[in-house]
Amino acid sequence: MGNALTVDVAGNVAGIAQAFVAARAQATGLAHFPGTAPIDLASAYAIQDRAIAIDGRAIAGWKVGRINAPLDAALGANRLAGPVFADSVVDAASGDVPAMPVFAQGFAAAEAELLLHVAAGFAGPVPTDDAGTIAILDDIRLGIEIASSPYPGINNDGPLVTISDYGNNFGLVRGAALAGWQEVDLCAIPVRTEIDGVVIGAATAATMLDGPYGAVRFLLANLIARGVDVSGGLWVSTGAITGVHEVRIGQSVRAVFEGCGEVLCHIAAATPRQI
Repeated sequence: MGNALTVDVAGNVAGIAQAFVAARAQATGLAHFPGTAPIDLASAYAIQDRAIAIDGRAIAGWKVGRINAPLDAALGANRLAGPVFADSVVDAASGDVPAMPVFAQGFAAAEAELLLHVAAGFAGPVPTDDAGTIAILDDIRLGIEIASSPYPGINNDGPLVTISDYGNNFGLVRGAALAGWQEVDLCAIPVRTEIDGVVIGAATAATMLDGPYGAVRFLLANLIARGVDVSGGLWVSTGAITGVHEVRIGQSVRAVFEGCGEVLCHIAAATPRQI
């Protein structure tokens, strides 16, 4: 990720972070990026880390997203990470349709994802293969990530801007456990996403680089390099299987994991909270 911040970003890391934290708390929009946009990974994660410190809420896990070509080669990374705050995680039993907030004046999307839990007590080193990764997990759930930011251009402006605002995460629907997950080929599960009953995307995790277990390895390496303690256990939202699907307030989302279960939610408007 690099060790030094670019001069133009170093001077306003705190200002950018504070602007995002405030806009999220106030449930309002940001018409423009609030400062000089980061131009490297070190600067982007510095903004994210400062925002996490300002925010102060407990983190339940992290989302992992993909960095596409050609930026993956230019940046030296093919994935990105962002925090998932504990108070934004909603457990949904079969048939539950929780209301998940998004920013009315910003960007909003829903993503079908597999959620993998790294067991408490992990102390490294980061596993190098799927078997080693399975050995440090204790749960896998079906899920939906809510990707939303006060800044509507967060995705169009590229992965560095995405990283700077919590990786564009605003919530997680944690569905049913995946039965017998140790023996399931995660990359073979057919997944489809429906919005208001219309199929908007279908795929398997086989299209996602080195799969969900690879996302766990990436995240652990990323967090350890940033000095984040990973020993307490954490959820990993491993990436959008069927794509990043933009949503509007009032719509309903259904993620179907064929033969395994489904997760549902309703998109609602975010409301202000105390900071």
